Order: sequence, then structure tokens, then C-alpha cells
Amino acid sequence: MAPPGADAAAGPLLQVRGVERRFAAAGGATLALQATDLDVAENDFVTILGPSGCGKSTLLRIVAGLDHPTAGAVRLDGRRIEAPGADRGMVFQSYTLFPWLTVLDNVCFGLRERGLPRAQQVDIAQGFLAQVGLQGFANHYPKQLSGGMQQRTALARALANDPRMLLMDEPFGALDHQTRELMQELLLGIWERQRKTVLFVTHDIDEAVFMGSRVVVMSARPGRIKLDRAVPLAHPRHYSVKTTPVFTALKAELTEAVRVEVLAAQAAQAAQA
Repeated sequence: MAPPGADAAAGPLLQVRGVERRFAAAGGATLALQATDLDVAENDFVTILGPSGCGKSTLLRIVAGLDHPTAGAVRLDGRRIEAPGADRGMVFQSYTLFPWLTVLDNVCFGLRERGLPRAQQVDIAQGFLAQVGLQGFANHYPKQLSGGMQQRTALARALANDPRMLLMDEPFGALDHQTRELMQELLLGIWERQRKTVLFVTHDIDEAVFMGSRVVVMSARPGRIKLDRAVPLAHPRHYSVKTTPVFTALKAELTEAVRVEVLAAQAAQAAQA
């Protein structure tokens, strides 16, 4: 089965056009993200790689409406993004759960804000808790959960609100290796069933290739997109795909592309020292 994707003729769901971000700093503004263009088709799963400080998270926060570009514009469904909205679900590396709410009420939070009746909130939330394997933990509080279970709760909360797009900033970065791989498989399985459009920032090249239908590599600061590669691996995707020649070859290309940018960033830091 070919990777699920949108009809290109329908146009991209997300359009990033000329987006630039400068931050005020002593001695003048710092250019963190240079003019960047990116299209994300509906149903696509785009992973973003690059060295630390290259602007990956800055770009994601701009798409989320949590930050504003110095120049350029971002549009979702043709509408310019100016602020956060329910059409974009955000999952961070930190779990960002409300500690005073149960797992169920954390997942219900966005539904409650939308004014849905309580019975409907619970029905929707229970369905997503079942999808992430937490149906027996609805009445637990975050402090009673492992890191992986907390992140499953955060994922269920984001999905329950039925966003047009899911934005994920290193969502598995704080997890141990085994839990991280299990979460990758969980999220990829949900995506294969629901085809929710995803923009996913990571430092992990294996993760980027395994999960993405496309991998974007950003340059050292000021960030720009230097490479955009389709991932020619079929779905449903099993972890054993990581041992295939296609996976290995793409990983090698991306590793070299990222390595060049990491060395460039280190050279720039040394020159400023």
C-alpha cells in the first residue's frame, strides 16, 4: 500500500511563505529564521530535522500562532494564522498536562472550552484514551503516570479536539529509548488510520525517517530549508523497516546533511568566541 497523502491538485493545507523571524538582542537583532517557504499537503506527515538553534521550533511556534513572523505569512486552509486556534493541536516535549485534572478531564479540556455537553466530552475522550491505550487510567492524575503515559494523555487531548493539523515539538525527546520507540509506533498507527496532517520537529534521524512521509532538513542559524526528501516506504510501517536498504540509504543522506550543518554551527560559534 502506498503512503497515504493528499491530491496535489487540491493545493497544500499549510502554506508558509517568506517567513522570517528576528529576535531583539544586545547590539542589534538576531536573525533566527531566514525567509522560508514550506508547503504541507493534507494528510501529510512532515518531519523537520536540523542542528540545535536552527529555527525548527521557532517555525513550529509560528505555525501554531504562539509566535509571530517578522516577515512573511503562514496560511492554513487559505486563512492567515495570527493566533493559536483549535484547528491546530500542539504537543510539546514537556507533557503540559494540568496536574489538578484527571486524565479524563485533561483530554476533555478543549472539548469543554468548545461548549460540548459533558456526556459528549466523555464519550469522545474515552474513545481517544482507548486509542492510546489508557482506557483504564481515566481517573488517574498526571503525577500517577509514567512519562510515556503522560505523553499519551497529551496526544489524546490534542487529537480529541479534532484539529486540522497536529504540531509536535520533540514530543518523545524526554522519554527513554524503548518508550520512545513504542510511542513512535503508536502515533504512526493513529496517523495511518486517521490521516491527520502532522508537522513534527525532532533531532532523531531514525525517528524522522521512520515516521515521516517527507523529511525536511534545516540549515544552521539563520535557518532555512536546505533539503526536502520524500520517504519511499510503504504503509502500514513496521519497526523492522529500519533494517531495509531504502531506510539505511535515506538515513545516511540525512545524517550527512545534518552533520554539515552542525559543523557549520560550531564553526560560527567558534568565530564569535
